[in-house]
Amino acid sequence: MKKIKVGVIGPAGRMGKEIVGVIDSNPRCEVFYPLNRDDKFDAKKAKQVDVWIDFSSPDALKDVLKRAAEHKTPVVCGTTGFSKKEKDLLAQYSKKIPVLWSSNMSLGVAVLNETLKNLSAISHFDFQIEEIHHNRKKDKPSGTAITLQENLEKAVGKKLPEALAIRGGGVFGVHKVYSMSDEEVLVFEHSALNRTVFAKGAVMAAEWLVKQKPGLYQIRDVLFGKKA
Repeated sequence: MKKIKVGVIGPAGRMGKEIVGVIDSNPRCEVFYPLNRDDKFDAKKAKQVDVWIDFSSPDALKDVLKRAAEHKTPVVCGTTGFSKKEKDLLAQYSKKIPVLWSSNMSLGVAVLNETLKNLSAISHFDFQIEEIHHNRKKDKPSGTAITLQENLEKAVGKKLPEALAIRGGGVFGVHKVYSMSDEEVLVFEHSALNRTVFAKGAVMAAEWLVKQKPGLYQIRDVLFGKKA
C-alpha cells in the first residue's frame, strides 16, 4: 500500500511533535517532509508531498499556502489567532487547492458544534460559553470558543455574551456551553485530556483531504460531509 506523504510544518513544536508521533503510528501515512522555520525550503522535495499539516503560527500561513499552491498540494491547518486578513487568505487559496482549517481538530468538538443546532428549540433560554486553557495560550477567548459562539448564535438567532476565558496551569482545553432558564440548566462540556486528540483529528483530516477537490473545509466535513 502506498503511504500518504505528509509534510509537517513546525515538527519541533508542541503540536508538531504530537502530529509526528501520530503519523509514525499510522500505517497509511509517513512523515515525508518535516519543515522547521529556519530550514532551507526544498522545492523538489515539497513537490512530492501529498498533504501539508500546519499548526505553526499565523505569520507562517501565507508562505505555507503559497508553497502548497505551487504544487496543488492540500493543506490541513489547525493554527488559531488568525486576523480577518489571514482568514481571507484561507478562502482565497481554497479556490486553488483543498484547504481544511478548524479552530479545534477534536472529533468530539466537531460533534459538539453540530449538537448546538438543537438549541434552536430553546432559543428563549440564556446562554453562556466558558473555556479554560493553559497559561501559555495567547489567544483569548480561544479559537474553539469563538467557533462555538458563532454556531450557538446562529442556532438561537441572537447575540450572546462573549465567552468567558480562563487561563491557568497546564489545562489542555475545557469548553462548556450553558443553557439556562428559571427552571433548568443544560450544560454541554468537552475536555481535552491531551494534545494527541488534536493531532489524531488533524491526521484523519489529512487522509480525507487528499481525496477532495479545491475548497475550504472544516473538521466537521470529515465526519458529516461538506455542507451544500
